[in-house]
Amino acid sequence: MRSLVFFLLVAIAHAKVFDRCEWARVLKANGMDGYRGHSLANWVCLTKWESSYNTQATNHNTDGSTDYGIFQINSRYWCEDYTTPRGRNVCGIQCSELLTNDVSIAIQCAKRVVRDPNGIGAWVAWRRHCENRDLSSYVAGCGL
Repeated sequence: MRSLVFFLLVAIAHAKVFDRCEWARVLKANGMDGYRGHSLANWVCLTKWESSYNTQATNHNTDGSTDYGIFQINSRYWCEDYTTPRGRNVCGIQCSELLTNDVSIAIQCAKRVVRDPNGIGAWVAWRRHCENRDLSSYVAGCGL
């Protein structure tokens, strides 16, 4: 447990808050533009409202689970944090891996989440702030 806490502290110390266009370029480079039918603007909007593009963002939920990282991936279903009761770890990763500035693991897990039946609608912030809206401003001026 001590090593997990130490790893989390190290991860947080090296976390990154992306600029909107920088993040859009990273998402595009990692195949997110059009992934499962969702535009790049959808992914930028989702992460804006989930984490403000912050890789160290966490949110503790009333059910005992925690949301981690730039996509706010939940420990009840998608990652292992050793504290969430009945966690499933569908992505097969440690939640602490979602708190680093190496976002490749977070992106791969987000791709796994969106393949589930709820799709991108699994993210409450996307449903509240992005669904059925003009999202062009999320990638405007980014040269993509």
